[in-house]
Amino acid sequence: MTTAGLALALNGCGTSSRPAQSAHAPAVEPAVSVSIPVPPPAPRVSRAAPAQLAATIDALHRGFAGKAGIAIRAVDEGWTVEAGGRLSLPQQSVSKLWVAITLLDLRDQGKARLDEPILVRPEDLTLFHQPIAMLVKGAGYQTTVGDLLTRALTHSDNTANDRLLTFVGGPGAVRAMIERKRLGDIRFGPGERLLQARTAGLTWQPSYAVNNGFLTARSRLSPAVRAAALDAYVANPPDGAAPIAIADSLARLARGELLSETSTRILLDTMGASVTGRARLRAALPPGWTIQHKTGTGQDLGARNAGFNDVGLLTAPDGRRYAIAVMVGDTLRPIRERQQLIQSVAAAVASHAAMRN
Repeated sequence: MTTAGLALALNGCGTSSRPAQSAHAPAVEPAVSVSIPVPPPAPRVSRAAPAQLAATIDALHRGFAGKAGIAIRAVDEGWTVEAGGRLSLPQQSVSKLWVAITLLDLRDQGKARLDEPILVRPEDLTLFHQPIAMLVKGAGYQTTVGDLLTRALTHSDNTANDRLLTFVGGPGAVRAMIERKRLGDIRFGPGERLLQARTAGLTWQPSYAVNNGFLTARSRLSPAVRAAALDAYVANPPDGAAPIAIADSLARLARGELLSETSTRILLDTMGASVTGRARLRAALPPGWTIQHKTGTGQDLGARNAGFNDVGLLTAPDGRRYAIAVMVGDTLRPIRERQQLIQSVAAAVASHAAMRN
């Protein structure tokens, strides 16, 4: 389909709406470009995993002090490299991807439109990173479904995501999509408010959403209560997922197997506009590479962190694509070392691709 043809298709489907911008709104809308080729599904020849890359990934995994998992799937060649890739690790905001796919799947069924108006009310506010909260005043903030999708994926806005979650039918609808599309070992939690409150050892209250209410309440808990809650979360994360399942899902998305061609382009373009994780996967990519990704970051308890992730699709200058999931589930290592692990995986993939040229 030509660029002009796709633009007409987007307009006809009502998905190229461009909501009014504000000082806090992302600059990129969900349907913005056709720069990422999305070929139709085709038979693939699975090749053996490259031994040197596998050895490098294994060494990186063994050298990291913490519970972590790495998975790489060559989208077009079919091979897989993994280390700890079957562990169920906290996704945190990586799980916003499954809300987005649920929404776009509804769009493909004719049950949702990205230009559909939607109201974000004060009672919809969540916690932590929620830039949209500055716009939610009085009776609420009127916007569109597409704007919330952009905010959720590019800025990891928790309120935008939870409002979309309500729109698509709640956690049950997302879980049903994951099962129906056979995405594998991927769990979906109860939404940001309940998940984060439980992880901290709290029971959610609406007052936590404003004036740093959550942080204040959390600070009043004893270290023992917080440690017990974090232990329980890490042992059985309600948003846990295996890195290999995420990498496989991203590869299937890239091949156009999960959504329509237009919805696939919308999702990948929006992921490509993400402003989060500048010191993670993207930091190690050589010139000419592109990335569409989603980060996730969990709560800290002293030096301990549960959930430090980056997952995405890396595309080499020659068009070869690699779906990657790097997830740190529990560690005492400082943020710089977590970033370096993620960067090292991206650098290893880029090095492998360069050797093939």
